[in-house]
Amino acid sequence: MSNTAKIIETAYELHIVVPAFNIPYLPMMRPVTQAIIDTGAFALIQVARLEWEKFEAQSLEAVAGEYKKYKDERFMRLHLDHVPAKDEDGQIVDYLPIIRRAIAAGFQSVMIDGSRLDLEGNKNATRSVIELAHAAGLPVEAELGAVLGHEPGPLPPYEELFKSEKGFTDPDMAADFVASTGVDWLSVSIGNIHGAITAAARGKEKPQARLSLERLSRIAKKTGIPLVLHGGTGIRPDNILAGVQRGIAKINIGTAIRAPYEATRQQGEKAACDAVYEATVREIRTLQIEGSAARLSIGAQNA
Repeated sequence: MSNTAKIIETAYELHIVVPAFNIPYLPMMRPVTQAIIDTGAFALIQVARLEWEKFEAQSLEAVAGEYKKYKDERFMRLHLDHVPAKDEDGQIVDYLPIIRRAIAAGFQSVMIDGSRLDLEGNKNATRSVIELAHAAGLPVEAELGAVLGHEPGPLPPYEELFKSEKGFTDPDMAADFVASTGVDWLSVSIGNIHGAITAAARGKEKPQARLSLERLSRIAKKTGIPLVLHGGTGIRPDNILAGVQRGIAKINIGTAIRAPYEATRQQGEKAACDAVYEATVREIRTLQIEGSAARLSIGAQNA
C-alpha cells in the first residue's frame, strides 16, 4: 500500500489531523501548496468530480498537472475527492472509468461516494473501487451516512437537521460496512455539512455546524480505522480538535479557501491567490498542525 495510507494511519494513531484542501479553480493550486510548505504541515490536495463539472477545475487530469508543477511530497499528496455513484442531481455516475483515469494521472488515494445508494449498493460500489485501487497500491475512502449540502435547494434549518440526526452515520452499520468492504478510511456524518455549490448559494455564509462527539466515539470504537470529516469549514475549532482525539484523521476544507478566491478574483489573480494563501495558513494554524509533516513522515517510516 502507498505511503499515503501509512501517513494517514500514523495521523490516526497520533491524533494529528490531515487537512485535505479542495481545488475548484486551478490558480488556487500554487498558493495552497505554498502555504502548506511554508507552515511545514502535511496535507492532501484534492479535487471532487463536481469541481470539474460545476466549477473551473477543468478535469482531474488538469488538477494533477497543476499539482505536479508545485508539489513537494515531503508535505503533501494528491487525493481524488467525491466520485459519486449517484450524484447530487440524482444521476447515476459511471465511476470506475473516473477511478481508472485518476490512477493513470498519478492520484495517490481515491474516494468512492456511494452514500446516496442503499447499503448493499454502497458496499458493492465500494468493493469494486477497492479492488481497482488496491491493485494499484492506493487507499480508498468511502462514505456512510449522508453529509448534506450539495443537493439542489435549501437545507432545512441546521438546528432542525442536527436534532433529527437526519443522515447521521449509524455506528453498528459502520462496523458492518468496514468489515464487509475492507475500506481504508471512512467519511462519517455526525453533524457536519458541505458548503453550498449552487451558483445562487455560493456567496451566502455557511451555517455553523457542530459535531456529535458521542456518536463519533462510538463509530471510532466500532470501526478502528481513520475517519474523515467532510464539510470542515464553519465548525468550531475546539469541536474539530475534540473530534481529532476521537478518530478524525482527515478533514476536508473547501469553502474556507474557495470563498476568499471567489470574493477577490475580480481584483486580479495576485489578490485572489494572496487571499487563498492567507486562508490556507489560517486553517493550518487553527488545526494546530504547523510542522506536522516531520512527525507524520517519521511515524510513517517506522510503521
